[in-house]
Amino acid sequence: MTQQRLMRSAAAAALFALPLTAHAADSASASDVSEVLVVGQGDKPITVQPRGLSVSLGKTEFEAINAINTEDLMKYAPNFYVRKRYVGDANGTPGFRGTHTAQSARTLVLLDGFVVSNFLSSGHANAPKWNMVGPGEVRQFDIVYGPYSARYTGNSMGGVVSITTREPEKTEAFATVQAFSHPYKQYGTDQTYNGYSFEGGVGLKADNGFTGRLTYRRLDNVGHNMQFSQLVASSGPGVAVTGAVIDPGLIPTAPATVPTPVGGAYAPDHTFQDQVRGTVGYDFGNGWTAKGVLSLWNTASDDTAPQTYLRDAAGNPVFDGKVVVGGVTYTAGAGLGLSLIEKREILGGLKLQGPVAGWDVSANLSHYWIDNQTTRSSTTRTTGVANGAGTYQKLGATGWWTGDATAERDVGPHHLAVGLNTNLYETNQDSFNVLNWRASSGRTFSAATYGKTSLIGVFAEDKIELSDTASLTAGLRYDRWRAFDGGVARLASGARKDQAYAERDDDSLSPKLSLQWEFTPGWQAQLSLAQATRFPTVGELYQGKLDALGNFDVNSFDPNLKAEKSNDANLLVRHDFGPVRMTGSLFYQSVDDAIFSLQGLNQFGVLTSSFKNIDRVRQYGVELIAEARDVLVPGLDIDANVAWIDEITVRNRALPASEGVRFPRIPEWRINSDIRYRINDALKLSVGARYASRPNTDLLGTQRGDTYGYTSEFLIIDTRLTWDVNDQVQASFGVDNLNNDKAWVFHPYPQRTFVAEMKWKM
Repeated sequence: MTQQRLMRSAAAAALFALPLTAHAADSASASDVSEVLVVGQGDKPITVQPRGLSVSLGKTEFEAINAINTEDLMKYAPNFYVRKRYVGDANGTPGFRGTHTAQSARTLVLLDGFVVSNFLSSGHANAPKWNMVGPGEVRQFDIVYGPYSARYTGNSMGGVVSITTREPEKTEAFATVQAFSHPYKQYGTDQTYNGYSFEGGVGLKADNGFTGRLTYRRLDNVGHNMQFSQLVASSGPGVAVTGAVIDPGLIPTAPATVPTPVGGAYAPDHTFQDQVRGTVGYDFGNGWTAKGVLSLWNTASDDTAPQTYLRDAAGNPVFDGKVVVGGVTYTAGAGLGLSLIEKREILGGLKLQGPVAGWDVSANLSHYWIDNQTTRSSTTRTTGVANGAGTYQKLGATGWWTGDATAERDVGPHHLAVGLNTNLYETNQDSFNVLNWRASSGRTFSAATYGKTSLIGVFAEDKIELSDTASLTAGLRYDRWRAFDGGVARLASGARKDQAYAERDDDSLSPKLSLQWEFTPGWQAQLSLAQATRFPTVGELYQGKLDALGNFDVNSFDPNLKAEKSNDANLLVRHDFGPVRMTGSLFYQSVDDAIFSLQGLNQFGVLTSSFKNIDRVRQYGVELIAEARDVLVPGLDIDANVAWIDEITVRNRALPASEGVRFPRIPEWRINSDIRYRINDALKLSVGARYASRPNTDLLGTQRGDTYGYTSEFLIIDTRLTWDVNDQVQASFGVDNLNNDKAWVFHPYPQRTFVAEMKWKM
């Protein structure tokens, strides 16, 4: 066993021991029966229906985290993970338990009740729109694991994340300034990348019932290189070069007998992000309230500084062309082109709540639209510098509408809830070849994809108080789904040729059941059962293309993609041992027709690489969660959790060799912990840790490694020291990845990162 492996194993063992240490506390006391089983804060009610494991995070947890991006606030949640590759990464997809981060359509994310999940497709490029709110505006994060409430669509198959923002309590103002620095060293890259953020706003609460809040956030950061340029074996003469890096652990390219040197690094992403958010609320004084929100997120990405490690005999950099390394000829320059990206995205929403004939009614309507998104890319680095040929992509009408309405009331021992959910997702993307990539001039149409999906669902739930110590919640959900106006286009015989997809529709019925009881004084349990159906997204259905003759390319898509259907179970047991709360969770999920991007046979029996159905995928596991307050010494709080997961592909006719193999990117072990110590009234110290064992990288389980192109094991230690200078000013300094673990999620994770922060409030 290597020294690095020993270190990681020892650290993982220490993390695992945290809940055991917490469990050793004495002075057990019986706890009252809670209405819900929630891990985390207890001073704010949870904002989503807590069936199955539920986690609520607030100010106490947030102040222990170096939160640069909003999704950072959840980094120590049990058996949960966000794929964040660098500060400002827009592709931070979440993963629950055994849900792969490329299965983003299995996570429903709500911002003050408005849907910010990007169900235009399912994958790393379709992360939730975390950046519609800054971390300084978040009051709490609520996370529910699994689809155990009938109130939510089948996109909750992995879980539900609810973000709740702060409401003005008075006339107030706040400002936060951050600076961060990220030394990065990998292959031939050895640079320090820096950035900053500013977030500030004002709030108003008037005596006449009006409230308002206006905030602005600016982020400017250079991330480290996300990919590396591997040389491709070739033939013939080339320029003799030095500087190429041989990594024997890399996934080889053909021919596999020839080493695959690394010749350079793709351009790091220099991102500029501006966010403006405004909310207005009104209390009518008769039980009715209204809230409106308008958020704008503007992004510009400059990816024009690729790096080459290659030097010719005179020491000049060589970016592309044929080169000779160790007597072997290669072609250099793959991925070293230049690109510029611009985005402007807007969220608008309206929410009403109040009583009607004995019912508590709430309704909201929101629209998220991508007002502008363009990508300009050069063909190579040489054409990029010369403002030569490249490509231009532009989104047309793209975004989604969502609406929800719910009515609830108590009738004797029953708490009844009925409601409706509806959504419409639309995408439209055109691609062009251009003569000048930077000016996007000399455009020639190349290809297009477009389409829409809609869903309308109704639900009913009844929570029955069976006794003082037990309750039963039964729910039923019906969804009607439709895919329409879909098509693809390309240039054929000098003209654009379109072909449409056939319209499709489907429906589903999903029952839910949850029993909660105190089976003996101080011991509480909850058993939840559910079925869920997740229908294909626009991108999963309409990502095909036309062949050179302008006909459907049967190798590129499966228009008969089925909905994925899950059967789920979760058993929770909770008990308080004095200052320590222990929660144990057993979970199970079996998914038929799981949608995943893989290589396999399509409906015509042709081997393709695209979204396909896997006949059955199964997962089960166990979670142990400890929450200790003022344990061992006054002021010491410990949150620690460990999860063991077993997930395999049970049946896959498209790729039979994957059957019985562990599903990719799902680690067998996940361990997170957050230790917080109140040194005195003004000083707080925290140490956080995240561990995941090495998973498979592919469906066949043949790709396992700890370098570029693989998903690796990681152990990351974070620290933070916070000083309350006075009632208005707080300063902090932290280090993420203090141990500088060089981990991978195909792309490299951030290495050691320093974060300094100053907060002011009025």
